[in-house]
Formats: sequence, C-alpha cells, structure tokens
Amino acid sequence: MSTSLIIQDETTAGAITNRRTLEFPTENVTVREIIRARVYEEVQDYNRARAHPSGGVFHGLVQPSDGEIALNGVKARGGREIDWKKQFDIACDAYDRAGFIVLAGQHQTESLDEVVELKRVDEVTFLKLVPLVGG
Repeated sequence: MSTSLIIQDETTAGAITNRRTLEFPTENVTVREIIRARVYEEVQDYNRARAHPSGGVFHGLVQPSDGEIALNGVKARGGREIDWKKQFDIACDAYDRAGFIVLAGQHQTESLDEVVELKRVDEVTFLKLVPLVGG
C-alpha cells in the first residue's frame, strides 16, 4: 500500500505553482527521498514529452543549465534528454546551501535526512529562494 503526498512550489509572494502528487511505499520518508521522487518524476515527464512534435517543456525544481526559457517553462537545448541524477544532485546541493526551503506541513525541514511522517503531513511545499540552474 502506498502513501500519497502533495508537493507544490510556492513563490516568496505566496503564489502556488507546479502542484503534483507523489506516491511513496512507506509512511516515513526523508526529505532527500521526497526530492529524489520529485526530480525523477519531473525529468521523466519531460523526457517522455520531448519526443512529441511539440517538444517538451520542463517544469521542475532545477532548471537545466543550457535551458531555453519557453512560455511557462524551460526547454532543454536541442531537445536533449535531461539526466535526473544530475538534477537530483544539484537539488540536494541547493537545499544544503539554502537555495530553497522545504516545508512539511507548517514545519520547516532542517536536513536532507530529516524524516517526514506522511501520516501527519499530506502536503510539502518547496519555497525557492533563488533560481536553481544546473544539469
């Protein structure tokens, strides 16, 4: 049985963007596992969509370093595939450098290894403090 978690991005002005639901096999996950699941799904969604004639627009936590800004998102140059592991490493580094804050419910998480109890929290908010570019 899996446990659902809603993740969303919030601007410093309070606007909610990029909302999605993630599934986890357990009720206790670390902040690192939440970031990994988020980045993996975002990159997989983009990599599948880029094969379509209209191309894929990347809506994710970390903007690819050579990304072209497109309407409502980022397109990787030349429609190249994005490496989720590289994006994940950049996201973890950004978290450690306070590039963004992760709120589990109303609680601000303090480390990548902090455990979030999904039976107590059904929503996690990513508050980006600086644009995250890389990968």
